Amino acid sequence: MAASSASKWVSLPCTLSILLLLICIELTQCSVTYDKKSLIINGHRRILISGSIHYPRSTPEMWEDLIYKAKDGGLDVIDTYVFWNGHEPSPGNYNFEGRYDLVRFVKLVQKAGMYMHLRIGPFVCAEWNFGGIPVWLKYVPGISFRTDNEPFKMAMQTFTTKIVQMMKNEKLFESQGGPIILSQIENEYGADTQAYGAAGHAYMTWAAKMAVGLNTGVPWVMCKQDDAPDPIINTCNGFYCDYFTPNNKETKPTMWTEAWSGWFSDFGGPLPHRPVQDLAFAVARFIQKGGSFTNYYMYHGGTNFGRTAGGPFITTSYDYDAPIDEYGLLRQPKYDHLKALHRAIKLSERAIVSADPAFVSLGNYEQVCKIESFNVLKNQPKSYENR
Repeated sequence: MAASSASKWVSLPCTLSILLLLICIELTQCSVTYDKKSLIINGHRRILISGSIHYPRSTPEMWEDLIYKAKDGGLDVIDTYVFWNGHEPSPGNYNFEGRYDLVRFVKLVQKAGMYMHLRIGPFVCAEWNFGGIPVWLKYVPGISFRTDNEPFKMAMQTFTTKIVQMMKNEKLFESQGGPIILSQIENEYGADTQAYGAAGHAYMTWAAKMAVGLNTGVPWVMCKQDDAPDPIINTCNGFYCDYFTPNNKETKPTMWTEAWSGWFSDFGGPLPHRPVQDLAFAVARFIQKGGSFTNYYMYHGGTNFGRTAGGPFITTSYDYDAPIDEYGLLRQPKYDHLKALHRAIKLSERAIVSADPAFVSLGNYEQVCKIESFNVLKNQPKSYENR
């Protein structure tokens, strides 16, 4: 009897140790952090290729097919804005059905084994009516949009918190085992910060602090916001971003949240077209210069249904000359050309995330990019060169 009791007491610490070990493993397996090289997902640095697909710009019946076509095209991440005025058409009355069923869309991304970048905004621009801000908000007494204004900040915080809580309730953040690895607060606010002066800077700082305080367990970004405060990652939007470095290049990765695959169209104007050779070169150059996250805006543009198109004379088509066209069909040769690029990038991923590139000039117009990855077995560096 005494031996049996002793055995139980001995086994108890062992059981507790195993439980603690399992908890530690689980925490390690569900984490997103970053360093100057890249996002670190579950302990591994990653080069990530992302594509924007806006759920209200297609039908729910199209979503799964679009997501799997994106995955087959070599994408790791699906990126979407969250459209405030579509979700809250009147104060306190919410719509998360049909084309606005955000949870269903995120779960389809998870089902496909992909990651999600949720750009909450809640101002999104996106050539969307009123930039995504509910029209009813303009009638709130004393309100002033996107500045250090209490009525606007209260409304913005309420909606942002609601979206985050919805995702938490469904365990959709990577920290909970879900697909969401990134979130964005505000959108291209840098120029507005300067226009509003001290009030703009105060609002931007407040928005960053508010977002981080929601404790999602994943990083937050601000695009085109050079003074984004730590730990927010500032990112680049544009046709080319190989010139871009974050505001703290010793601690933050270099990320391109909008690599414009084309452009939106206006009634009476020409249909925009961006040659895939130009787009692919821009992405390859960005990765070569130390970039680790690229998002195609758009990968599927879709349709501005109803009266959702924003700005003067913007068409109902939001095709954007994207790799997947407005109707969900592959646009060739853009789709296959980029797919081949993504395959090449992934073959180099380990080397890219393991070392810093060094550039050797060959004159005024050429240079060699050299990446060294340390070979543990042979105790010597491996060299990868790219002209």
